[in-house]
Order: sequence, then structure tokens, then C-alpha cells
Amino acid sequence: MTNYLDNVDSDWFSKRLSVGLTVVIAAFVVLIARLLFLQVVKGGELRRLSEINSIRLRSVDAPRGLIYDAHNRIIADNRPSYNLSITVKDANPLERTIEKLSRYAGIDEAQLWESLEKAKGTPVFKPVLLKPDIGRDALAAIEVNRWDLPGIQVNVSPRRDYIFSPSLSHLVGYMGEISVEELKNKIYSDCKSGDFIGKYGIERAREDWLRGKRGGQQVEVNATGQVVRVLNTVDATPGHNIVLSIDQSLQLTAEQLLADKAGAAVAVDPSTGQVLAMASSPEFDQNAFISGMSHDTWNALISDPQHPLENKAIQAEYPPASTYKIIVAAAGLEEGVIDEDTSYFCPGFLRFGNRTYRCWKKWGHGEVNVLKALSESCDVFFYKVGLELGVDRLAWYANAFGLGEPTGVDLDHEADGLIPTAQWKKKRTGVSWQKGETLSVAIGQGFNLVTPLQMAMVVAAIGNGGIRYRPMIVKTIRTADGRTIYESAPEVLGRLPISQSNLWLVREGLFKAVNDRHGTAWRSRLEGMAMSGKTGTAQVAGRRENATGGDSDWGTIKDHAWFVAYAPREDPRIAVSVMIEHGEHGSSAAAPVAAEMIRFYLSGGQPKGDLPVAVAGATVNQGD
Repeated sequence: MTNYLDNVDSDWFSKRLSVGLTVVIAAFVVLIARLLFLQVVKGGELRRLSEINSIRLRSVDAPRGLIYDAHNRIIADNRPSYNLSITVKDANPLERTIEKLSRYAGIDEAQLWESLEKAKGTPVFKPVLLKPDIGRDALAAIEVNRWDLPGIQVNVSPRRDYIFSPSLSHLVGYMGEISVEELKNKIYSDCKSGDFIGKYGIERAREDWLRGKRGGQQVEVNATGQVVRVLNTVDATPGHNIVLSIDQSLQLTAEQLLADKAGAAVAVDPSTGQVLAMASSPEFDQNAFISGMSHDTWNALISDPQHPLENKAIQAEYPPASTYKIIVAAAGLEEGVIDEDTSYFCPGFLRFGNRTYRCWKKWGHGEVNVLKALSESCDVFFYKVGLELGVDRLAWYANAFGLGEPTGVDLDHEADGLIPTAQWKKKRTGVSWQKGETLSVAIGQGFNLVTPLQMAMVVAAIGNGGIRYRPMIVKTIRTADGRTIYESAPEVLGRLPISQSNLWLVREGLFKAVNDRHGTAWRSRLEGMAMSGKTGTAQVAGRRENATGGDSDWGTIKDHAWFVAYAPREDPRIAVSVMIEHGEHGSSAAAPVAAEMIRFYLSGGQPKGDLPVAVAGATVNQGD
């Protein structure tokens, strides 16, 4: 009986043991099969995912090249920017992380989601920029709560800082975030979404020099995406530094003189073509484009009737008015239409056909030769010279003086201006040229259009003896360690088509315009500085408000004011062109600005004193 029971227990135990062993073996088979599947079938993919989770590549932005003025004063610098990013894969749960981030950093939650939406399609293990330049307060809040914000990083990168903003806003320009269209362009092949590139001015024109080469880091991160250690680093290469020909002190002086006005002032070195100052008014804040501006601010900028985003020195086109008489006088002398002794009588008008063309001085200038015509800006004299020359010969000389085409300055979007010919009008309007139109052209009105920079280069060529230079703004380009890789040199575009004897007559007329009692710029003469120049008053047709402030009518509105000059009289060191929109008279609005710029520069940057005034009892012309 005992043996029977023992046999029963033994069989039961054996069966249980067999079942247990079978289960264990089956479990091991499943485990081994799973391991084989993970290592053999999915091994490569899992290895890649494991490496992505633990080791990642992080880009390092390159410092942008700095911009200096001619005296090595920094104009555009770089400052640290704290950029907020998120790695979606590490930010679980995403909704809760975004909600906490908004609360801690004080950033609108909708703005964070909007940034994520823009980056839709970005791999989940790559950082997405949520907000650039968050500020130190937000940075501190995020660092304090970093362990409660998985997947959130704050990286430091260099960001542009315009030291004197809004000074030099049009010339230096500004930077902005690269667009989707720009990312497709080959010249931005090394850029990525969120990068800032030059959008305007020197920043855009010399983007290839200023932008450095991006570096990178291989970093190890933990489960929340926080960097544990840096494994390897490839240093970024800084961009090249640029030294401009601009004298920042003269630039600031020009901008102050243009304050509360619309217009432009350009100063160049007549012996090299280097641009010493280029002011356009009104200005704008360059740093606002870096830190970001509201839609209302942007709309206010682009809808402003004074066009603050336009560089009026090179982009705005105006009738040259009486400054164009410089070219008419040169053409008349060189073509033999007039000489030093030629004299015309000016009664204050010229009747031509069935129309009367007025001189600005309604009682007339009397007998006028070329010197008096230039100094007192007699319209009748130039009407007659223009008729003798004809529009096409006038156009040839204007083109030879550099008008009607870009000057070639190292900035984008320079306007051509317009010098009309008979063929041009026929092609454009289908109507033949009328001789009466030549009268308007001869005094710088009609179809004529120029830029302030073009007129600065014209008067510079007159002052230096007839050499036309290409205007240059970039003086030197250096590497970050100070090695010079580019040094500008004067570039001669040609010579004025005028003999030295005839050029002397033109120069003498311009000297008298400033230094003769009856000259149109007599009030702006400078003691001890022999300045020569030419005033101009350009008539403008456009909208004008009626007396009740209601609807406006088409008609003549306030004239534009011009003045071009150079100094000293012999071997000039500076040439200036000033255009004041709706300034009315070149003699009273533009000439004092140019005179103060010249005085400031030639006196070595001495503080501004009183502007020159007319001598008591002297006759001062107001027409130009």
C-alpha cells in the first residue's frame, strides 16, 4: 500500500515537473526568439535610435563679422542672445511641458504652439526654435525649473547689435530671419531655418563676407534631453570684419542737420570717390528688426508717406533743378555754343512759341555771361543755351557726367535716374520731342531725374579737375584675427568731356555762387574755407491739401531744395550733395546743411557753432 502511494506521488511530481520545465523552456525560446529578432532583424534600426537618444549633434552659430567706420569705431557689434528651443521627442508629455514653459517664462502659450506649427515636419529629435532672444529674466526662470521642463534648451548665440541705431540705418542696413524662399537659394546653402541674414544695406550687399561658417558639437544627453557632456567640438569660423569709408562723426552731424526733414545728404572724398557720409531721413531703428517688431509697427513703417525704409541717397529720384545747369554750362562751353564772353539779356522771361518761360527772378538779371549765370542761376541764360544744344546733345553730356545710370556704389537697389532723349520720349509715349521741353530740361526740370549720390559724384568730378570715380563705401575687409584680405583703391570710371579752360570757367561760376554778394548761396559761405557750390529748387507736382484741410487737389506743392558743393576751392577734400524734400529754396534749406557738413569736416570735427548768416544790407537771392 505504501509503495502504491509512493508511486502515485512520484508520477504526479514528475508530471508537474515536466509541465514546469516545458513552460520554462517555452519562455526561454520566446525570449531567445525576441532577442534574435531585436538584435538581428531590428538591430540596426534600434542601434540608430539608441545613438540618437544618447548622442546628438548640435550646431554652433558663427559670430558675424563686425562693421567699423573709417576711424575703427564699431558700428555693428554682436551681443549674446538666449534662444529658446524644444526637442519634441524629449518633451513628453508635450502639452504639459508647453503649458509649464509658458507659465515659468512668461511667454504666451499660443506663441509657443505657433512656433511648433511652423516647424511641422522637423524630425522629433531635432531642436525647434520656439523664441529667440528671450531675455535674462526668462532665462533665469527656465534654468531654475529646468528639471521640470524636459526637452527644453536655451542656447547662446551671437546676435547683431547696432551701436548707434538709428544712425546709419539705411547705409549699414539690418538683418532679418531667413525666409523659406531664401533657404532655397544656393547662396544660403549653409543656412537653416531661424538663421538671421543681411536684408538691407551693407549687411545684405556684403553678406558673403560678414557671414561666418557654422561649427558643431557632439553632445551626450540624458532621458530629458539635457546635455550631460560635450564629446567633440568643431569650432565655428567668425565672419570677416568690414571697415567702411564712413566718418561716423560727420554722419551723425548730417543726420542731426536732417532731423525732422525728409531728404538726403551725401559727402564724398573727391580725390578717391570714398563715401564719407550718407544720410537719409527719416531714419528707422535697425535693432527693432533683430528683436522683433509688432505688425502695427511694421505697417506704420511701410505706410509712412515719408518712406523711412527708402535710402533716399541712392533710391529716391528727383528733378536736379538748377544743379543741372553745371552740365548745361559745361556742354555749351565745350560745344562752342557759348564762351567766356558770350552774353544774353535776361528780362525775367523768355517767350517761345505761344508760351512764356519765366526766370526765377521776375525782374530779370540783365546782361548775363556764363559766370553770372552760374552764380545767380539765371534761367533765361540756360534756356537759350539749351535750345542751341538740343535735348540729345544735352543728354550725351549728362550721361558722360555719370547721370542716367547707377554710380556702382557697393549697395543694392541703386536707382538709374533718367536723362531724356528724343528717341526715349518717342518710344515711351509715341509723341515726338518738342523744343519747349528742351527749355525745361535745360534748367533741370521736365523728365530729368537724378539721385543725391549721382549729383555728389558730379560735383566731386568738377572739383577734382574732371576725374569720375566710382563711389566706394567698403574700405577694408579683415579676418577676425586682423589679417587684411581686401583693401579698396580708387576706381576711375572716366573723365569729364570738358577742357581744363572750360572746366575752370565752370568752377569759377560755382565759387561765385557762394562767395559773390549776389550769388544764390552767399548766405552759406564759410569764413576761411573757400567753398564752391550750386543751389537748386525743383518744382514738384502732386497732391496738396486745400485751405479747409479736406480733399486735396493736383497742383504744385512745396519745391524740393538742392545744394551741391565742394571745398576747399583748390584741391578739395570733400564734396557734398544735399536734397531736402519740399524745402522750397536750395539757398535757405539745403545750402546751410551742406555748409555745416563741410565746416565740420574741414575743421576736424569741431562742435557745431552758428551757421553762416548774410551780411547786413547785402542782396541775397532766394530763387534757388
